[in-house]
Amino acid sequence: MFLSCHQLIPTSEINHRIKGLQQAIARENADGALIVQKADRFYYAGTTQQGWLYVPVQGAPLFMVFKDVDRARTESGLDNIVPLLSPRKIPDALAGEGIPLPDRLGLELDVMPANTYEMFRSVFKGAGITDISTAVRLQRAVKSRFEIDRIQNACAAADAVAARVPELVKEGMTEVELAGLVEAHARKLGHQGTIRMRMWDNDLFYGHIMCGPGAAVPGSLSSPTAGVGMNPFVGQGPSLNTIAPHQPILVDYVFAMDGYLADHARIFSKGELSDVFYQAHDAMLDIQEQVKTMAGPGTITGDIYDAMVTMAREKGYGDWFMGAAAPKIRFTGHGLGIELDEFPFIARGQTLALEKGMVIALEPKVIIPGKGVVGIENTCLVTGDGLVSLTRYPDTITLI
Repeated sequence: MFLSCHQLIPTSEINHRIKGLQQAIARENADGALIVQKADRFYYAGTTQQGWLYVPVQGAPLFMVFKDVDRARTESGLDNIVPLLSPRKIPDALAGEGIPLPDRLGLELDVMPANTYEMFRSVFKGAGITDISTAVRLQRAVKSRFEIDRIQNACAAADAVAARVPELVKEGMTEVELAGLVEAHARKLGHQGTIRMRMWDNDLFYGHIMCGPGAAVPGSLSSPTAGVGMNPFVGQGPSLNTIAPHQPILVDYVFAMDGYLADHARIFSKGELSDVFYQAHDAMLDIQEQVKTMAGPGTITGDIYDAMVTMAREKGYGDWFMGAAAPKIRFTGHGLGIELDEFPFIARGQTLALEKGMVIALEPKVIIPGKGVVGIENTCLVTGDGLVSLTRYPDTITLI
């Protein structure tokens, strides 16, 4: 039997992150922050064991764990981890460690349910509440060398999954049958299964594998593609539609490994496609290459979005770029790390400037109504010279 609970994130990395959070707390004129959301808890504590991480503006943090404290002590690089059965006992736990109660407390208000917020207001009676979520997300947007290495590992695995697709595609199989084979291969390579998204009420199961007209079916997901899905409850992704020859097969999958993500889309086809698909795909590749050059440190994300929309329009794809049905999504790329929708967003009206070390999934795509989807998505690192793709399976359409 193989049993393993171990520390994944080095203690030095955890300490650096805590120091960055404390600097953010100080900028918010707060006395401390309570980290509750699972992805943030993993980022700052190195474990997702259920509990409440209190980070004072100065001094050591305290991780109060409901379940499981022994596992949390094994997985986390934090020194101060104590058991706690109720969040209402947090003031007592802080007092026991000599940590004063805050006059002003930071909470992750972008994801915290209203009932939880009200509960913490009663726990920290008299304390002012400030939203720490933007500061947390901005810190997480710039990746350390450790994080970039983890993302590169996920990208290499994503490339290996794409390389396997031509061997798995059989004419007449259903989209979901192909998806199952692709997902099984991904699991063999170490895919963790769970893909976290921060946006409320959004979820994703591995990603989208869709063929031909079904891939162009719009839906509610905050994505340029949705697809038919298995039923109205899901409303996205692979369906029972069959894989047909001479139609583009979109394989847009997220690889999740050691907590970190790679987002990756490629187009395959069983036999040649019509020229309309090749021309549209080549246009998206050209947009991608131009953005890689322009998107260096200091570039404003909203300006990149505007440039991509302008390029698509000039190439004749304005009506189909990033969606064919109104309302279209208003982004062409997104940050990712331990969540799929991290800062920065290459989106309309965004004013955030790129920084070296940010990681972006850049995804110029064309959705042709009644025909299919072409385009590209690569996980890219912001460097001093622009974007460098960390996913490297060939960008061109793969003929099977």
